[in-house]
Amino acid sequence: MRKTSVYLSSRLKDALSVRAAATGRSEAEVIRAAVEAEVQSGPGPGTGASSLEAPVPGRLVGVGVGPGDADLVTVRAVVALRRADRIVAPATAVDAVGRAEAVVRQAVPGLRVERIPFAMAPGRAERDRSVDEAAVVVAGYLDAGEEVAFVTLGDPLTYSTFTSVAASVRQRRPATVVDQVPGIMAFQALAARTGTTVTDERQRLVVRTALDGEDVDVDLAQPDVTVVLYKGGRRLPDLAKAAAAAGRLPGAVAGELLGMPGERIGPLADLAADGPASYLATVIVPARSPAPEHP
Repeated sequence: MRKTSVYLSSRLKDALSVRAAATGRSEAEVIRAAVEAEVQSGPGPGTGASSLEAPVPGRLVGVGVGPGDADLVTVRAVVALRRADRIVAPATAVDAVGRAEAVVRQAVPGLRVERIPFAMAPGRAERDRSVDEAAVVVAGYLDAGEEVAFVTLGDPLTYSTFTSVAASVRQRRPATVVDQVPGIMAFQALAARTGTTVTDERQRLVVRTALDGEDVDVDLAQPDVTVVLYKGGRRLPDLAKAAAAAGRLPGAVAGELLGMPGERIGPLADLAADGPASYLATVIVPARSPAPEHP
């Protein structure tokens, strides 16, 4: 890293101080982000006007930060995080660093992330109450003219708390502009790490949850369907048995806490042999390739 001196007018220096204080970043980080945006906006592949876009007062942006590895956070997500007036993340408590926040800390050091307590319990009543309480907080920031980035693991529109919070915010503020920054999903990262083909033009893909009480046998009984199972860590041994009964255990893979401390990746049979896994477990049961046609 090389040092560069920058001279600013008193007016610009004062504005820089205000911006740094409002976003919780250092003045150096604000300057660096502005320089990066200017450079990225110039001629060349992969650049565009979005790098220079200013925050939009009252806009809510769901930002997917991927499954856990900081280097899987997209350039567009980094731009959105640096642009936002405020970044919020769901957490089990205000003194607990959530997984999405941990990814942001690694990917974009120096950003201030505000935690919104969120009940992760499966009970619908508790979850709905958490959604409404989070929406009240977010709506307050939007009413104050801030652009708010709501960070979430994976993708903001797939198995994410963001969709529920955004809907609740819109009930309170119908004119709210809501944008999304897509993120890499855990099954994509797991497929890449294990060299598992997710699907081809002859096959189909089913992405679903495998919570307690949910039957996956119907999907597994279709050999031309790749089955991706989320939230089934508690049932990992049962899922392995179901895949074996369908003749599809060979080639099935599983990943737990991808990109995070305690990560485990490997054949479904191996992970299931150790018993239940954590909530953040993903399983891929690839479709069986059809037998080659003989002339």
